[in-house]
Amino acid sequence: MKTKKELETLIIGPRLLPVTEGLNLSDELSKLPPNVQERLLRLQQLQQTLQSILAQKQQVEMEKSEVEQTLAEMAKTADDAVIYKAIGSLLVKSDKTKISTDLNERKDLLVTRSTVIAKQEERIRSQVKETQTKLQEDINPIAGQQ
Repeated sequence: MKTKKELETLIIGPRLLPVTEGLNLSDELSKLPPNVQERLLRLQQLQQTLQSILAQKQQVEMEKSEVEQTLAEMAKTADDAVIYKAIGSLLVKSDKTKISTDLNERKDLLVTRSTVIAKQEERIRSQVKETQTKLQEDINPIAGQQ
């Protein structure tokens, strides 16, 4: 059986993932009460969800930055400049106004996605914290029995 300190490290440890690192799941988890096992698994699921959300956030931020840089470069060009748009492996001549409109729409969409992802991140972080707190409460009586 893990000591109280070892269980605390697993729950609120220095890193988010993985919660069960170093545990032999079949042996160690089976010794814990079912409600604690369920909370540990829920915490691990939440942390995996958070990791996925953070990856999405990074991808959206990178794309938004790229769109903003493209718009900034386009603003420096003359209105009658020849502009090419990449479509797959082809470069197709296109109208600057049309490309600017498309890029601004894409940027607006990315800003909206970024906002949604930030709200998801906040909600999941809150759930992780709440689950960690409940696990801590569940473990205190278990660890005290040793």
